[in-house]
Amino acid sequence: MDRFLIAPFNVGLQTDLKPWMVPDEAFVRMRNSYVFRGRVRKRFGSMYMGLSGNMSQQGLNSRLAVRVGTTNSSGNVSGTVPGAEFNIGQSFSIGTAIFTVYQLGTPGAMYRNDNVSGTATFNTTTGAFVINGAAITTAVYYYPSLPVMGLALYEITPINNQPAYAFDTQFAYTFSNGMWIRSGSGTTPQWEGSDLNFFQIENWDGETPNEVVMFVTNYNYTAPTPAATDDPIWYFDGTNWATYSSPVAPYTVVNSDGTFIFTARIIVVFQGRLLMLNTVEQTPGSPAANDVFVNRCRYSLFGSPFTSVTSGSDVAPYAFLQINQSYTVGAATANGHDAGFIDAPTEEAIISAEFIKDRLIVYFERSTFELAFVGNQIDPFVWQRINTELGSESPHSTVPFDKLVITIGSSGVHACNGANVERIDTKIPDEVFQISTTNQQIQRVYGVRDYYTEMVYWSFPSFDENPNDIYPNRVLVYNYRNDSWGFNDDCITCFGYFEQATAFTWSQLNFTWSEWNMAWDSGVLESQARQVIGGNQQGFVFYIKSDLSNNAAVMQLTNVSSTYSMLSSTTGLFFTIVNHTLQEADYIYIQSASQTFTNPVTGNTQIFQVSQIIDSNTILINPITISATYTGGAFIGRVSQIDILSKQWNPYNEQGRDVYLAKIDFNVLKTTAGTVTVDYYPSFSELSMITEGTGTGTIMGTGVLELYPYTYIPIEQYQSQLWHQVYFQAQGSAMQIRIYYSDTQMVNAGSAFSDFELEGMVLHTQATSARLQ
Repeated sequence: MDRFLIAPFNVGLQTDLKPWMVPDEAFVRMRNSYVFRGRVRKRFGSMYMGLSGNMSQQGLNSRLAVRVGTTNSSGNVSGTVPGAEFNIGQSFSIGTAIFTVYQLGTPGAMYRNDNVSGTATFNTTTGAFVINGAAITTAVYYYPSLPVMGLALYEITPINNQPAYAFDTQFAYTFSNGMWIRSGSGTTPQWEGSDLNFFQIENWDGETPNEVVMFVTNYNYTAPTPAATDDPIWYFDGTNWATYSSPVAPYTVVNSDGTFIFTARIIVVFQGRLLMLNTVEQTPGSPAANDVFVNRCRYSLFGSPFTSVTSGSDVAPYAFLQINQSYTVGAATANGHDAGFIDAPTEEAIISAEFIKDRLIVYFERSTFELAFVGNQIDPFVWQRINTELGSESPHSTVPFDKLVITIGSSGVHACNGANVERIDTKIPDEVFQISTTNQQIQRVYGVRDYYTEMVYWSFPSFDENPNDIYPNRVLVYNYRNDSWGFNDDCITCFGYFEQATAFTWSQLNFTWSEWNMAWDSGVLESQARQVIGGNQQGFVFYIKSDLSNNAAVMQLTNVSSTYSMLSSTTGLFFTIVNHTLQEADYIYIQSASQTFTNPVTGNTQIFQVSQIIDSNTILINPITISATYTGGAFIGRVSQIDILSKQWNPYNEQGRDVYLAKIDFNVLKTTAGTVTVDYYPSFSELSMITEGTGTGTIMGTGVLELYPYTYIPIEQYQSQLWHQVYFQAQGSAMQIRIYYSDTQMVNAGSAFSDFELEGMVLHTQATSARLQ
């Protein structure tokens, strides 16, 4: 046999060439896997942020929560939750008890999993709730279950310990005492935007030199006539929330008639000034009018953007008041100094902006500009065009680097170095066109840089998966160290960073040794290590862990029914999981303390396959049974299915000969109980030799590759890596292999939750007949 080593793996996914033409170490499909430092790894996992209590309590602590009261000495509580969104899928908790809103009603009964028969109702019209017989004198938390629309750090404390803030469509939250809890009260602050109005946050000087203010905008407006549901710019000074751009607090007045900046797509600090890009400017009147300047940059005076009119004339100016303009409040008059605006020489809209060192790169829809500082305090900025063809369509897809800025545009993934813009996704040139553009879905693309793994992650809604999904259902993974790509299946609405982590103890982690793959002395486990976090469509926020091989259960199981509309099944159940983004044949696991779910055919009680997608909120699992009437409190987690397809190999192409593949030696990371399946396809076909062999009764092998030590080789018990073989029986003009979890392996927790890492392969081959002989 001839032997060919394929290692290290540095190419990753490559689809710009036919499968037989790509490099030997490339792959033409990489699902839930990626290339990392020369090896193929399973996709990143996730874990709860709240690490106190049992798994259900940890799940609640990782969910955006609003405290709405305390039970009395009888365990009773009533009230009305804040906001204007009252829907199925929301929930309450009191101590360890969970109360789930599973039906509409005025009021309607809620599920409760505490085995108490007391009243538990929620009015989905008014938001009024009544709960009786719960734990006494205990805090009551409400979970709006709205999509996470922003994650940010408030830059006020010592290095690596900045407070984290999260935003859904209505409220702001901060991570405090091990859980996410609402910041503010009543309607301060409260937003009215949709699930397309993502938040953009900037930190800058407050009214005093030692004060840091966090500015927040969601770019929610109505034009030309303002609406009551429009959202101004808000700011937080460390104690209080207040509006920065409303008619009653017009810090952003720009001229004498009282016109002010109501909102902006982007707020950024540059050269000592607060800049607002793509502005909505409101002119007072009856009615008032909103004018949208999609190509405009408004800049404040140099220094703090907070000034006030006190008394007298010619007092300190409003920060955005233009030169030669004045604004009078009572007896006080403010005069503009060095603030102003500059419109870009294009009618395209400003989409995103980011820095390369001390240069501000601004992406428009189909072009890229630099907003250059010229040193003149009267006219401080000019627009300089960098590229006329490539821009950005996704406001939150822009990711900064030291020498580059990367974003996703209509024609690809683009990198700008300050002098030029070019595509960097030439290995996967068609994939960007799978991002759904219907109903403004392109706005849902969200990116983040993971410094630990040297990766960039972009979540996006894929038209190829399910064109009816509202929220992202895939993650594009980019290894910028070796320019390689991969895809994950997941729903993450936005990413961010977190620095307030505490060091983990084993008692806090609900994992077995086989499921925990990170080194215990890993730097990412230390307190205050910067972590990548993600938020999803149901208001969960969780750690992104590249060394963890399974996903946190971050979807609520709202309801379980044996019937749905006209469909029924004797062994199947319909699950209500609001905005689940699952696909048919996906796998899930159920985390429940009150009921046991069982596959009556296999006896499996952990992992189940999705049989059918009924709609965006309902799936069918068949077969499955439940041990008792569902009472709420269960969470659902995705089980990631690895699916890797190699190139079509033939080491003898130059000789015009076919190839016989006898076996492959796989160098894999040792695990406790992991297995994968290796199938193979001859001669540019899609015929599975395992399936064809099974169908014809031919012994072609199982294709199972064990990732655990063989008992008859004692030394393997002490190795960190293993060389294991899989044997094949086929020849053809080329050979292609597929590495994946089979259906049997997917419902086996030992395999499905196990790590996978491939470090090299040795092909054992022979040249066979010349072509067409």
